[in-house]
Amino acid sequence: MDSVSNNKDSNKTKTTAHNNTWLFVPATRIDRIEKAFARGADAVIVDLEDAVAEADKVQAREALKNYYDDQNEKQIYQPIWLRINQASSEAFVADLILYQQMPKLAGVLLAKAEQVADIEYVHQRTGLPVIALIESAAGLYQIDSMAKATGLTAFSYGFLDLCNDLRVQVGTPAADIIANQIRYQLILTSKVHQLAPPIDTVYPDFKDEEGLRNRVQLWSQMGMSGMLCIHPKQVAIVHKALQPTDKEIQFAKRVVAEYERSGQAVFKIEGEMVDAPVIARCRQLLTQWQTGG
Repeated sequence: MDSVSNNKDSNKTKTTAHNNTWLFVPATRIDRIEKAFARGADAVIVDLEDAVAEADKVQAREALKNYYDDQNEKQIYQPIWLRINQASSEAFVADLILYQQMPKLAGVLLAKAEQVADIEYVHQRTGLPVIALIESAAGLYQIDSMAKATGLTAFSYGFLDLCNDLRVQVGTPAADIIANQIRYQLILTSKVHQLAPPIDTVYPDFKDEEGLRNRVQLWSQMGMSGMLCIHPKQVAIVHKALQPTDKEIQFAKRVVAEYERSGQAVFKIEGEMVDAPVIARCRQLLTQWQTGG
């Protein structure tokens, strides 16, 4: 696996940086993969963990392998990720064996990640990038250590599981404080260790469109890269919420145009003082807007 490891740093952010929406599909419903992509999901996560009962996991793996073989024969390569069971479970080894039979998958989501060794073992066995899902107090405590793992590309987290473990009451102001603390820790750790920005957790109430839009604005303003989605209708809402307003685009264009015209390091636009950080942010905004990222 040396060739994989040697390119670790240069490839860390490439696999996730432009994926804003990560839509879960139960491994028991393989037929939903095509529908998920049709709804505009940037990446589809086939879930072999919580969404599949223990008695159905063998059949689910077989169905996924059959789907993969069919797509491979047609030379159709989609950004499909697989959420596998935690390293301490009996299903973990079987999940990795399945992965080795499907080398062109996009990557692995490791459920309930808590140790560097588990992340590196998954990467070594599959040769694929790994997203570590933080779902316990032990995992959250170890994020700085896990961030150094070979093969790790990004973090995400399961907030409901974390609340259960931390004894936080969901849906309260206290839970909001904890959630933002978790986001901050993941953002800071990811930046320091040159990982892709973290992916925000699911928004469980898929009927609450306004609440989802507010959540997207929150995590995107904090610097996170995307969001785990549990329902196809959430995909379009997330994408739309991430689009900058016309006012933001026009301001950014004026800032960049004035900087390129004058070459001044500090100037005013619309009564607002503009300096290097503002110019950099405007350029970043225009790049994202032009590339659809």
